[in-house]
Amino acid sequence: MITSSDIFAISSQKQFEKIALKVFRFQYENNLVYQEFCDFLKTDPHKVKSLQQIPFLPIQFFKSHEVVSNTNPIQETFTSSGTTGMITSKHLVTNVTLYEESYRKGFSEFYGNIEDYVVLALLPSYLEREGSSLIYMVKDLIALSNHPESGFYLHNHDELIAKLIALDQAGQNVILIGVTFALLDLIEKHQFQLQHTIIMETGGMKGKRKEMIREELHEQLCKGFGVSAIHSEYGMTELLSQAYSLGNGVFECPSWIQILVRDTEDALTYIQDGKTGGINVIDLANINSCSFIATQDLGKKNPNNSFEVLGRFDNSDIRGCNLMVI
Repeated sequence: MITSSDIFAISSQKQFEKIALKVFRFQYENNLVYQEFCDFLKTDPHKVKSLQQIPFLPIQFFKSHEVVSNTNPIQETFTSSGTTGMITSKHLVTNVTLYEESYRKGFSEFYGNIEDYVVLALLPSYLEREGSSLIYMVKDLIALSNHPESGFYLHNHDELIAKLIALDQAGQNVILIGVTFALLDLIEKHQFQLQHTIIMETGGMKGKRKEMIREELHEQLCKGFGVSAIHSEYGMTELLSQAYSLGNGVFECPSWIQILVRDTEDALTYIQDGKTGGINVIDLANINSCSFIATQDLGKKNPNNSFEVLGRFDNSDIRGCNLMVI
């Protein structure tokens, strides 16, 4: 039996691989959708001895199947965003405390104690629909910050501008988490010079603006907010964990997540560090769903296990978690 303490206490590559192989066998035995996918690939689970031999479920399966690895009651159903008429992904979560433990520990690993920050959220497109895992996470982080100034903002930009200026002048550490187009809207109304504020973009133009390459976007945001770097969060409906970039678009993972980069022409072949390919994510916190997901994001992995997201496959749907397409 694999416990959350096993997953969140990983401290070495050897330990990660050992637990990942255990999770693979558990999910093969208990997740009918994943088992059928592995069988279709003629994968013998007894012969899978390395991460590279584990089949990665294409992320599209979350649009057409119920991807679960147990029969426990569904506690939360997270859904992806999409334009009207688009089929959205559904992530059926049977143990939401695993999600909470994952994002709390992940945030703490990169940013320290949440109570040291005022958490402000500018996520209009997410707030205006049901089932957003991002809203679930940010709402909890706002509560955990235990600060009366923390909160969500929708279209009340003037109020947010005044709040950011007042908090920054008071020397208060702030994290502003925002969807890309809303952050751009904000700096069009006011040019800031913030000294104590982290700007974290979650990606996605939502059809509100033309897509931009990351360098151009971050340059505009840095100038508009008066900061030296833009932070980013990499997560998606189908996962229970996030990677973070503290600047320059280079993402790092907590110890229970790893990235593999597959060949764009042959999904079962992996390419060397520094080369561009499709991003496969191992998220061990996703034990009750599927921990091995082939995303439709393009990226490259660095020798130190950090990674960059460079775009999306051309035939991918535009989704809330997409980053700027080159």
